[in-house]
Amino acid sequence: MTTALVPNYARADIAFERGEGAYLFDGSGRRYLDFASGVAVTSLGHAHPQLVAALKSAADRPWHVSNLVRIPEQERLAERLGAASFADRAFFCNSGAEAVEAALKAARRYHHLAGAPERYRVVTMQGAFHGRTLATIAAGGNPKHLDGFAPAVDGFDQVAFGNLNELRNAITPRTAAILIEPVQGEGGCRAASVEYLQGLRAAADDYGLLLIFDEVQCGFGRTGKLFAHEWAGVAPDLLAAAKGIAGGFPCGALLATEKAAAALTPGSHGSTFGGNPLAMAVANATLDVLLADGFLAGVERVAAHLRDGLARLQAQYPRLIEDVRGKGLLVGIKLSAAAAVGDFVTAARQAGLLTVPAGDNVVRLLPPLILTVAQADEGIAILERVCRAWPRV
Repeated sequence: MTTALVPNYARADIAFERGEGAYLFDGSGRRYLDFASGVAVTSLGHAHPQLVAALKSAADRPWHVSNLVRIPEQERLAERLGAASFADRAFFCNSGAEAVEAALKAARRYHHLAGAPERYRVVTMQGAFHGRTLATIAAGGNPKHLDGFAPAVDGFDQVAFGNLNELRNAITPRTAAILIEPVQGEGGCRAASVEYLQGLRAAADDYGLLLIFDEVQCGFGRTGKLFAHEWAGVAPDLLAAAKGIAGGFPCGALLATEKAAAALTPGSHGSTFGGNPLAMAVANATLDVLLADGFLAGVERVAAHLRDGLARLQAQYPRLIEDVRGKGLLVGIKLSAAAAVGDFVTAARQAGLLTVPAGDNVVRLLPPLILTVAQADEGIAILERVCRAWPRV
């Protein structure tokens, strides 16, 4: 397959022409159950009527006006997110990497304005993924992502995920912040324990650091709460969000407490397209659905049902499936050495189920939050057929 595109993606030879709810349809009309959601982006499935109506309505008004003037829908979304979360302030951008970059800049400038410019380093976690910019690949520390992009951006000290002692030992007088995904996505769907997240908050408070949660993948309802850190009863100082925030329309956000947000004074940071009227209309419509009575409780119920089915599958095929992990509808199937994750993802797609590979030989399941129990069962049935056909199990 020859195209004029830069060859930085290893694309599957398939193109979709239509989507409806939890399903996608290719050019021949074949239906696929979508447990990928565009890598956790189409959080309310495809062609959700409320999102479509919001975008169509916004398309009749100015698309872009820039952040040199007020954008009322942006102000409304910021107020609503603040009312539903820890945040006092919000900054809108276009992607998760931009949101993380904004958080890192805010952390450095917070200490700079406090008279401690030497405090610029950030403690990060092994297995992390924070984006593809030069700073965010340095924060993630994955050698594969850093290959060919030396020297790595300075300012990051990486420790083992889940080890509080190692984290505390890594803190120095030059440390500004702690950065962590409450549930690692690319790193293999590893969920931080409640105790660990509470310990991170305590460490940040003890040493005067800012605590940054990267909820680009695990936020906006994916775990059954609006944000994954809510399960631990702790709050960060800064939170990066994107992916499911606008159900597929490009949008990202940095949420912040008043003290952290105060670091970003006029001229210190910005975004040309961030918070544009189109994105804000769809993001507000997405939030309407997520905050509706019973919606997130429904995500919890379906997620529990899916996990029960996957646990049965693991018990049935223990030589193929080593573990089922994650939180809510961010689920990982840890494969044994009997299968390579890429081969399993391909086999599932050929069987009609879209999934996403992750690190640690994990198959990631990221179905839309509108998934029904019947569709969860359909996905489990497809996975069972893939497992049954797998050689040597």
